Amino acid sequence: MKCPFCHQPNTFVKDSRDTEEGKTVRRRRYCEFCKGRFTTFERIQLRELLVVKRTGAKKPFNRHKIEQSITTALRKRNISNDQIIALADRIVLELESSNLREIPTRKIGEIIMNELAKIDQVAYIRFASVYKDFSSARDFAMFISKIKQKTP
Repeated sequence: MKCPFCHQPNTFVKDSRDTEEGKTVRRRRYCEFCKGRFTTFERIQLRELLVVKRTGAKKPFNRHKIEQSITTALRKRNISNDQIIALADRIVLELESSNLREIPTRKIGEIIMNELAKIDQVAYIRFASVYKDFSSARDFAMFISKIKQKTP
C-alpha cells in the first residue's frame, strides 16, 4: 500500500486487529522511507456496485457517502458512531445482497429512509427533506402529517 505522506509504494504492517465484531480489520502501517505511520481498514465487499444517478450517469458505489448521509441526518441525536457504522453495514449488505449490479440512487435513498425511520424520526425527517427535495414548510408539514397517520 502506498504511503499517504511520501507516496512510496511499499509500507509495512506493524499490527492487525479485528474490529466491529470481526467485520473489519484495522491495520497499523509504517513507511520506512519517511517514517510515517497511518491506519487502514479492510471491510468485506461482496461485489462491485454501480450507482445510477437521476441523470442516468453511473458512478462506483461509495460506502462513505452512505455513512456521511446518515451521520448528517443523525447530527445531535443520541446515536453513537458505532450505531451509525452498524446501520451503514446493514444498508450496504442489503444493497450488495440484492441481485442488482446497478442501483438507482432512488433505491438507496429509500433504504436509508426506511432504516432511519426505525431508529429516529427526526433523522428520518431530516434525510427525507433532502432526499425528497422539500422546497417549503408546507412540504415538511405534509410529510409529518403522513408520518402521524402511520404512527399508532
